[in-house]
Amino acid sequence: MSVSMLSYILFSFLLLSVQAQKCSVHEIIRFTTRLLDKSSLSCPCRETAVSSCSCLPIPEPGHELPCFVEGTEHMLKNNISSKAIIERLNLTFQTQLDRKLCESLARGDQCQYKTKGDVEEFLNKILRTYRAINKPRA
Repeated sequence: MSVSMLSYILFSFLLLSVQAQKCSVHEIIRFTTRLLDKSSLSCPCRETAVSSCSCLPIPEPGHELPCFVEGTEHMLKNNISSKAIIERLNLTFQTQLDRKLCESLARGDQCQYKTKGDVEEFLNKILRTYRAINKPRA
């Protein structure tokens, strides 16, 4: 392996780690995992229900941040348990969106989605999204 190739690889890892730090990847993964471990978060998504506590947007690629903000705001308004963790996630997503910190996730300020899902599906989407950012690329 040449010196220039090694330099390129090291520089790439450095850029990825900076991107991961800006996106608060480890914190979001930790908090989201903690929420998923709580069984009280599951109730079915019913679009027609009068008080649909958990019908949350499953974002299209590039529109994750605004949908994560919208979804966590909905969770807060509907008094889902673990309010402190959800508030922290919401604030983190809102900061990333406002400051354009997580470039790979924000193509716009509007949440765009084709489907909605329950809290578990929404949280799993957050996990998949941030784990993909955290995954080292060769």
